[in-house]
Amino acid sequence: MTTKKPKAGGEIDAYCTRCKLDLAHRVIAMVGEAVKKVECKTCGSHHNYRRPKSEPEAPKATGGVGPFRRGSEPPPAKAPKAPSKPRTSRAMSERVSAAALKEKELTQLWERAVAGKAVTAFQAYRTTSTFGGGELIRHPKFGDGFIYRIIDRGKVEILFQDGARTMAHGQA
Repeated sequence: MTTKKPKAGGEIDAYCTRCKLDLAHRVIAMVGEAVKKVECKTCGSHHNYRRPKSEPEAPKATGGVGPFRRGSEPPPAKAPKAPSKPRTSRAMSERVSAAALKEKELTQLWERAVAGKAVTAFQAYRTTSTFGGGELIRHPKFGDGFIYRIIDRGKVEILFQDGARTMAHGQA
């Protein structure tokens, strides 16, 4: 497998520190053969080059060249660290599935509250109106929803089809 050597102005896959993903980047600075700075082609941010998370780590060379001189002894070995709990894809997938389950539950809750209701059952959303729990709301931008919870005198959480939103109410 042959890979092209990166060059300034060329494209390279890298880990984007803003997007938190492996994405295509443009090389903007190099030192010798090594890529130093890149620009994300998705979000436009400039950052130091980081190899993609999906790429296997490059093996480190151990050809006898090291920080100590010939004839000297290597530095003493460090005490082993206590094992840390590894991040497993299983734990991550459990979090993702929990979030998907929560989203599904909220969607079903919205459908039970809003589906099949008459148009006259909804009241127009206004920041000056005061709402109670479970009231049906029609918002000009977000559509139909209902009061999911009352946060305080001036805020309510309204559950719309695309998710919950914190909105003002009871403003003079």
